[in-house]
Amino acid sequence: MTSSPTPGLTRFNTLDDSAATAELHEVCASSAWGSKLLAQRPFTSAEALFAASDAAMAELTAADLEEAMAGHPPIGRPKPGDPTSAREQRGMAGASEELKAELLELNLAYQEKFGHVFLICATGATGEQMRDAVKVRIENDAEVEREIARGELVKINRIRLTRLVEGE
Repeated sequence: MTSSPTPGLTRFNTLDDSAATAELHEVCASSAWGSKLLAQRPFTSAEALFAASDAAMAELTAADLEEAMAGHPPIGRPKPGDPTSAREQRGMAGASEELKAELLELNLAYQEKFGHVFLICATGATGEQMRDAVKVRIENDAEVEREIARGELVKINRIRLTRLVEGE
């Protein structure tokens, strides 16, 4: 079953390319991903947009993935003035100072090993769940971890695109 365009999707479909590019960049920092979606407008439904997003993510090169990941702050340290990351990382809000310090240390070790921020779809996850995920994933090799991060980006992009298409 395919839904009809929501007011937010209709608005997105009718934005000029510059404004649409800016909105897509807020969803995902990969310019290649954004360009692929921009070229496919107008979308007939949220499902069509999600499918295009997933397909574009699957096609990203390692360099494109690096660009996408660079747009995400470390877990537990959302950028000041970035309500999206703060909302997504809400599970860290009540974390103890000990947990925050442990996560910072793990984030730094992860970044040292892989050369990019630890990426997880943090929406709905507790600080402990995110910490445990870093502990498991830091044991991966770079190729496995890159594909896990790609999958996490797919989830994050869907959440953010849902907010975009449901907006008025």
